[in-house]
Amino acid sequence: MRLSIALCLVGLAAGTVLFEEKFNDDWTQRWKISDWKKDSGEQGEWLHTAGKWYADEADKGIQTSPDARFHNAWTAMDSAFSNEGKDLVLQFQVKHEQNLDCGGGYLKLIPASSESQMPSFNGEVPYSIMFGPDVCGSTKRVHVIFTYKGENLLIKKTIAPNMDQLSHVYTLIVKPDNTYQVLIDGEEKAAGSLYDDWDFLKPRTIKDPEASKPDDWDERKMIPDPEDVKPEDWDSIPETIPDPEASKPDDWDDEDDGEWEAPMISNPDYKGEWHPKMIDNPDYKGIWEADDIPNPEFEDDPLLYKYDDLKYVGFELWQVKSGTIFDNIFVSDSVEEAETFRDETWGALKEAEKAMFDKAEEERKAEEEAARAAAEAEKGEMEDDEDDEYEEEDEEDEEDEYDVDDGHDEL
Repeated sequence: MRLSIALCLVGLAAGTVLFEEKFNDDWTQRWKISDWKKDSGEQGEWLHTAGKWYADEADKGIQTSPDARFHNAWTAMDSAFSNEGKDLVLQFQVKHEQNLDCGGGYLKLIPASSESQMPSFNGEVPYSIMFGPDVCGSTKRVHVIFTYKGENLLIKKTIAPNMDQLSHVYTLIVKPDNTYQVLIDGEEKAAGSLYDDWDFLKPRTIKDPEASKPDDWDERKMIPDPEDVKPEDWDSIPETIPDPEASKPDDWDDEDDGEWEAPMISNPDYKGEWHPKMIDNPDYKGIWEADDIPNPEFEDDPLLYKYDDLKYVGFELWQVKSGTIFDNIFVSDSVEEAETFRDETWGALKEAEKAMFDKAEEERKAEEEAARAAAEAEKGEMEDDEDDEYEEEDEEDEEDEYDVDDGHDEL
């Protein structure tokens, strides 16, 4: 009896793996390519490859191709599931080996209610959760979007994605206490409350719309000093004065030119319009705000995190520069299972992949340096040839001049 209980507890601790995809050679038997944009030729292809740098050439993912295409693919999990009362973990691996500058790299969890629309899966098909990196120009962020009552709600925080050309693992954890975590390569990048970081609900309180500012409420932080008095001679100082350094020109004729007057210049002693100095207002009460009152439109929802019919996993992407490789998708109700899966896949291979990438970068830089040196050498040879041509032309010119001089001597 004790053994049975122990086994049950182990089973509960292990959690449930809802979906796992390593993109083995039979991946096309599970995944479907959307027919959306197929007829127009704008629907891209998915290549089965390990990419240009890897730890194991047999460990392949699926890669977007060619450039400037839509890349829409999806698959169904074994059955629809609800995450009520459980953790929900969505995790997958992304490698932007093309040095992505504009394109999506995110994944969607899609409800069973979208089944009829899945053959033409596109951005208009309702989804439940959208998660992962998105890059275009200066905009670089990790999307965390939840669908709630028909609205797609984007996280209010900005989470920066990894922008190198190596594989990285993105993990979203949603808990039944309405908290969440976003991890990249197992490191927390964002965490908090669903209440705080998304606009799921109306605000709990609002400013009292019936309130009005009291008539005696003084919002002036500074006021003119009532005891400050304008000096008696303040207004006697003119704004401009005759230039004291000016002198009448020597050729000035008073009869013809009129009486000479010095030009006017700004008076350095002029102080402008007088204003009393400003002092702190002893009656200042601050900027008035209405009191907060309970919002009559607020409705609490302790089940913000819950989705009842998650069924499909899909990519719905546009990439200007293709080449992103996706691999090792994992959906579970166990954070521990997701950690183990990450360590056994990405974690076991990341160092070897980086070593191959570093070697490829060294070779690329060496080739570029060799090409640069060859170009400089070729440029130097061309300049030497031009110098030789100029010297030959100079010698010919000198000979021509000599011949001309000889002719003059004979004459």
